[in-house]
Amino acid sequence: MANLWNSYIGGFKAYLQLEKSLSSNSVEAYLHDVAKMTQFLEMQGLSIGPEKIELHHLQEFMKLITELGMTARSQARIISGLRAFYHYLVLENLVKKDPTEMLELPKIGMKLPVTLHVEEIDQLIGNIDLSTPEGKRNKAMLETLYGCGLRVSELTGLKISNLFFDDGFIKVTGKGDKERLVPVGSVAEAEIRYYLSAIRTGIHIRKGQEDILFLNRRGAGLSRVMVFTIIKRLAELSGIKKRISPHTFRHSFATHLVEGGADLRAVQEMLGHESITTTEIYTHLDKDYLKSTIIQFHPRNSL
Repeated sequence: MANLWNSYIGGFKAYLQLEKSLSSNSVEAYLHDVAKMTQFLEMQGLSIGPEKIELHHLQEFMKLITELGMTARSQARIISGLRAFYHYLVLENLVKKDPTEMLELPKIGMKLPVTLHVEEIDQLIGNIDLSTPEGKRNKAMLETLYGCGLRVSELTGLKISNLFFDDGFIKVTGKGDKERLVPVGSVAEAEIRYYLSAIRTGIHIRKGQEDILFLNRRGAGLSRVMVFTIIKRLAELSGIKKRISPHTFRHSFATHLVEGGADLRAVQEMLGHESITTTEIYTHLDKDYLKSTIIQFHPRNSL
């Protein structure tokens, strides 16, 4: 795949640098936009060059990054990057038609996911009352939600026996009882370790709940509704008017990784999306690569 695009991208880079006189940061931003398109094609198993791209390929690509949680502004920037790329290709007579001419922001019958800025997540977590055991538990839960991109059911069902901190992963059970390994960042790991050693040890645990990580004060696993309630109260305390839920942390996790430059395939696998368009496009990635993606691109590892 890379060979089919490399010469075009190399020429585009030279065009941006020499003819458009863009800064190195601007050039890299344009190249990242094109790179995301090539990643999508690899996920689809399509070995085609820029001259074979049609409008429907671009629309499927935009649908994918929408479902990963990318904001409308970021989507508009990517469209701008792809249009600049094809403007160059047409200018140099490298392609006969520009498939981006009719490309608009995706209208796929659903609202764009609500996401939080890193500062808003800091606000929410900063308003947790850490003078109580529940508050310290809540901090560990939210750092885990955001740091690992979990669904709320995956969070409430998380087991102590599935924490593999020495390897840098946790094992979660997602939809259809499918298990996957998710890299865990340093902040989430530290909060979980503190909760386990200083908070959870003081709870009288109900029979059958011994392996559940996050417990209520009665020693049983938390309900999904309880997690919703905790987040809703924190949003009110923080003055955040967005309609947020535990899933908002998952969308924010994906958005911040993708916007930071993470590989789309890595984010897809960490979210546990078996596929976004077809089951055949699912790409297994090396676990060390997933871990390095979290370390490199997640905001919680650069604080």
